Amino acid sequence: MAKRRQWSWWRFFSDLVLLSLGAFISAIGVIIFQAPFDIAPGGISGIAIILNHLFDTPIGLMILLLNIPIQLLAFRFLGGWRVILGTIFAIVLYSFLIDTLTPLLTQTLSQDLLLNALYAGVIGGIGGGLVFRGGGTLGGTSTLGRILQELYGIPLATSTLYTDTGVVVLAGLVFGWEGALYAVVALYIGGVVSDYTLEGPSVIRTATIITDYPAEVSAAILDKLKRGVTAWEGTGMYTQEPRGVLFITIGRAQVDFLRNIVLRVDPSAFLVFSQGHTAYGHGFRERAQRPALKDKA
Repeated sequence: MAKRRQWSWWRFFSDLVLLSLGAFISAIGVIIFQAPFDIAPGGISGIAIILNHLFDTPIGLMILLLNIPIQLLAFRFLGGWRVILGTIFAIVLYSFLIDTLTPLLTQTLSQDLLLNALYAGVIGGIGGGLVFRGGGTLGGTSTLGRILQELYGIPLATSTLYTDTGVVVLAGLVFGWEGALYAVVALYIGGVVSDYTLEGPSVIRTATIITDYPAEVSAAILDKLKRGVTAWEGTGMYTQEPRGVLFITIGRAQVDFLRNIVLRVDPSAFLVFSQGHTAYGHGFRERAQRPALKDKA
């Protein structure tokens, strides 16, 4: 029992560090790369940058105020405090850091708009990815997308696309369409980097092998590659003959080795290699799983 309590405290503090670090990095991205160059790549932060340009309102304060109704809806429809507590912490810290550090960080690194758009996406993606890993979000359109998915079944990617597109169009009307194009660059790079931060580099490959000699191929893989193999029986729909189907997950550098092993046993085998981000389980990365959030039926 004591061991479980110790792990929960470790999880709590590690999540707190990830949320804080992610909020800090995201705030730096807004202060140095986005706000000075009117780059508004979607979300509540983008709206806050537009309002700052039009009315000189504090960006962090606007992010906080605009998130209040969204988080109230999230509390109502997404499962209460357990779901939004990390997000609230990240939003408050993120907003506070933006307004506190803005007077201190007045030096920009480059006047090149493209460079600033690229680095806005990179820094924002890293910060957002760390916040996600800590069990929260920076609120805004990501939370609103989850609410729309819960209420109306709208896919999360679709709702986020619509809301972010709306903000980018608004940025185009305010800052000009060239600025909107830079915002799209930052938005795309941010999504890619956020996924990379969450899932790690694409270092694994999965292989599906169709063969007439599944036992022999599996034995060769287990002996030479020391990787587990999952097998099931399939049917060739053209010949109506049974075929063995094997599935295996390997490292990127093992693709050629696996292909040579399989074709040495069965030269007529059919192989399909696919790309994956990461794998969890025996022989790959292992970690304790978070409790699953219960979605309403």
